[in-house]
Amino acid sequence: MNTTSTLSFANTHFFVGIDTHLKNWRVTIRNGGIELKTFSMNPSPLELIAYLRKHYPGGIYHLVYEAGFCGFWPQRIFQQHHIDCIVANPADVPTTNKEKVNKSDPIDSKKLARELENKSLHGIYIPSIEHEELRMLMRLRYRVIQSQTRTKNRIKSLLYSQGIAIPIQFSGSARWSHHFICWLEALPMNTTAGRFTSLNLIAQLREIRQHNKNVLKQLRLEARKETIAPIINTLMSVPGVAFITAMTLYAELIDMKRFTDENHLASFIGLVPSVQSSDDTIYSNNITVRKHSFLRVVMIESAWTAVREDPAMTLKYNELTQRMNGKNAIVRIARKLIRRIRHVWLHQQDYQYALVA
Repeated sequence: MNTTSTLSFANTHFFVGIDTHLKNWRVTIRNGGIELKTFSMNPSPLELIAYLRKHYPGGIYHLVYEAGFCGFWPQRIFQQHHIDCIVANPADVPTTNKEKVNKSDPIDSKKLARELENKSLHGIYIPSIEHEELRMLMRLRYRVIQSQTRTKNRIKSLLYSQGIAIPIQFSGSARWSHHFICWLEALPMNTTAGRFTSLNLIAQLREIRQHNKNVLKQLRLEARKETIAPIINTLMSVPGVAFITAMTLYAELIDMKRFTDENHLASFIGLVPSVQSSDDTIYSNNITVRKHSFLRVVMIESAWTAVREDPAMTLKYNELTQRMNGKNAIVRIARKLIRRIRHVWLHQQDYQYALVA
C-alpha cells in the first residue's frame, strides 16, 4: 500500500537570525532551543520566504536582522507577506566575550537567532517610507553643509599658505558673502597652477551652495504639507528652534507618542548621565556616550539660545552654574527644553516664555 503524507509545522515557531551584507546573507534557523541550520544565500527576502515555506511549511516564522546599511526594505517585504520581522539595534544585542573576539558572519547570525528565541531582542522604531525619505532629505542637507565647510577650510588654508590676509571688511557676517567670493576670484596667484587651484575650489563652493539652496527649497515645500505644517509651526515657537532645527526634530522623531515620557525621549537623544552602581553606592558620571548624533547637537545649540531669550531659562541656568560648570548646566537646560518641546508637540500649543514651572 502506498501512502503519502505532507509535512506540517503548524503552530511551530522558528527563529531566524540574518546577518545582512551587500552580496550575501548569512542565515541561522533555530527551533526548540536547537540550531537547525546556518547557510549563505542571496540577499533576497523573497528567496528566504520561499526557503522557509518549502522546508518548514506551515510554521510560524520570526526574523531579525541588525540595523545597518540595508535599511528597512527587507523588513517591509517580510511584513507584506505576514511574517514577523524586527530590526535590532546592534548595540542592544547581547554578546559574549568569545563572540566579540571571534567575530564572523555565521557567529553573528547564530547570535541573532539565539537571542531572538530567548526573547532578549526588541525591535527599533520603523518609520513609514514617506517619513524615512524625508529623513533622507534632512540628512542630505547635513552632508551638503559638511562638504561646504570642508571646501571653505581648504580655501582658507590656501590663503594662509600663501600669506594672503583676508581684509577686515570681510570679517563677521560679511565672510563668504557674494562680494567676498568675488574678491577671492580676483586674487592673483604666482603660477597658473595656483590660479587653477583657487578658481577650482571657488567653483566647488559655488556649486555646493547651489545644492544647499535646492535642498532648502525642497524642505520648505515638504514643510507645507498638511500633516507636517502644524507641528513645524508649533516647534518654531520654541526659542532656539528655527526652521532647520524644527525639521530636524520632526524628521528624526516623527511620532512623539512613541516616547512614553520625557525621560524616554531624553535617553533617546542622549541627554542623560551614565550611571554605575555597586552595592549601595551609585555613581553618576558625565553625559552618556550613547546618543542620537543629529539631535543632541541641535538640542545643545537650542539650549544656548533659550538661555539668552527665555527669562525662565536664564534664571535656571544661573542657578545651575552656582554648583556646576557651564557645559554641564547647558545639558540640564537642554533636558528642560526637551520636556517643553514634547509638551508643545503633543498639545499643539505655542511655547510660553518666562514659565518657571
